[in-house]
Amino acid sequence: MKSIILAGGSGTRLWPLSREQYPKQFLKLGETSLFQDTVIRCFKVSDISEIFVVTKKSQKFFVLGQINELGYEIPEDNLLIEPEGKNTLPAIYYGAQEIERKFGKSIVGVFPSDHILDDGAMQTISDVQVLTSDYLLTFGIVPDSPQTGYGYIKPEEEIDSRVSGFRVSEFREKPDIEYAQRYMNEGCLWNSGIFLFDTAVFFDEVIKHAPEISDTFESNIDLEVIYQQVPSVSIDYEIMEKSNKVAVVKLNKKWNDLGDFNSIYNEFEKDYKGNVVYECDDFSIGSTDNLIYSEKNKAVSLIDVNNMVVVDTSDALLVCPKESSQKVKEIVNGLKERNDERAYLHKYVYRPWGSYTVMESSETHKIKNITVIPQKSLSMQLHHHRSEHWVVVKGMASVKVDGQEYFLRQGESTFIRAGVKHRLSNPGKVPLEIIEVQLGEYVGEDDIVRFDDDYGRENVTYPNFSINRKNVHN
Repeated sequence: MKSIILAGGSGTRLWPLSREQYPKQFLKLGETSLFQDTVIRCFKVSDISEIFVVTKKSQKFFVLGQINELGYEIPEDNLLIEPEGKNTLPAIYYGAQEIERKFGKSIVGVFPSDHILDDGAMQTISDVQVLTSDYLLTFGIVPDSPQTGYGYIKPEEEIDSRVSGFRVSEFREKPDIEYAQRYMNEGCLWNSGIFLFDTAVFFDEVIKHAPEISDTFESNIDLEVIYQQVPSVSIDYEIMEKSNKVAVVKLNKKWNDLGDFNSIYNEFEKDYKGNVVYECDDFSIGSTDNLIYSEKNKAVSLIDVNNMVVVDTSDALLVCPKESSQKVKEIVNGLKERNDERAYLHKYVYRPWGSYTVMESSETHKIKNITVIPQKSLSMQLHHHRSEHWVVVKGMASVKVDGQEYFLRQGESTFIRAGVKHRLSNPGKVPLEIIEVQLGEYVGEDDIVRFDDDYGRENVTYPNFSINRKNVHN
């Protein structure tokens, strides 16, 4: 079986933990991220050479970095970068097309990268491959309670008792609580967003029910042009709800799409007060059934507060009732309207050469903790509006400034003036860690001009964040 992992995402539903440049699948709510957990599950049915990841340009290095953390390296042509997000059907078609181009006719599993799923479900998914010669398969979770945040699938007659496969009677939208209970009583299943199909059957059904998708992909070789022309549609609406070759297989397994903070609260272990606490030291009094997240070792105390979400990051604070946590996306939309970088950028960022964490920032300064992988280099670059002061914390740094190269060891430092070409590299065998202090009239991430880059990156472009702090308070 070949696997497609859908790893786009907009980072709106779990803000401020997630951001547009750091969506929820890359969050580490435990030792590994949701994306890494998905990759690990796919290893049960596919080799690394058979796993394809569909994502967007801004998340490319999160994908590469988190797969590398697992000790693997995905083949370059298995990482599929969409020029822009156009919903699930174009993403899946793109992935299936590349799989068939590389391997020929194949059986393909499609997996969202931001869900929690019991590992045992992969065995069920593998066991039903026999049905793919006749059906496009979707997988329905047997519900344990009425939920308003999920779509529902109503199964019809059974087609194979060995694998709990059923024809689909209808797909139903996310209901209110009354209808959710009614759907559950009728035996409806939660729509998991997981699919399994034979590429030949899939392409035939797309030609039949969504020819605008197949025509666009097959008539062009330029991906940019394809994504300019292809409509933004989901596989559920365009194919699964129209095709007469759709079956649903029951997954009576643990599953959660972590669609909001209330879902996170319901999923994870509570303390004796019913609180879910991450990272911080909890000194709450008379407070129960809360989700509390703050920086590591930070003391947090809630007094007589119940059923709330409290999420404290270095640049944002969210407080809301658990049942209102789906409204978080409205906050993100408001930040985007103001071109506020806090809707887009997270304090922790992957790069092809390593990663950095923003420790502190204002309009005129920023402090980063930067880690550079052995034998990797940042681009040759300059900044128009900021200077940089580097202090080596660990390892050895190679610094090139205006054509001159010198080396810095632990405890040594250097200063780079604004407007000067420079490059930082790690020539050693251990990770290089530095503290970077940026000072200037503007310290946005888009103040960078690249002259030479090992990873083929162009100059950074973001919305104009220069006045965002003032806009937030207006």
